[in-house]
Amino acid sequence: MSKRTVEIFSAGCPACKGTIQLVNNIACPSCDVSVLDMKDPTVSKRAKDLGITRVPAVVVNGKLADCCVGSSCPTEAGLRTAGVGSAA
Repeated sequence: MSKRTVEIFSAGCPACKGTIQLVNNIACPSCDVSVLDMKDPTVSKRAKDLGITRVPAVVVNGKLADCCVGSSCPTEAGLRTAGVGSAA
């Protein structure tokens, strides 16, 4: 079973903390979850390269989850559609 890379781009705000908790609650053993701090210039640049314009944002295997595009907030249904919580 291959690992799925799940990256949470966070600024440490309450909304970000809620998304971190949501991802951790639905992640399965094949999900390799990491939280990235937007205060780090390297993380901020990567976020820009990925098209992230707001946080919290979740990237699965290098692709911004559709539920994080535009003004949408990450949702459980959207994260599951992106592959979070299902075996790779």
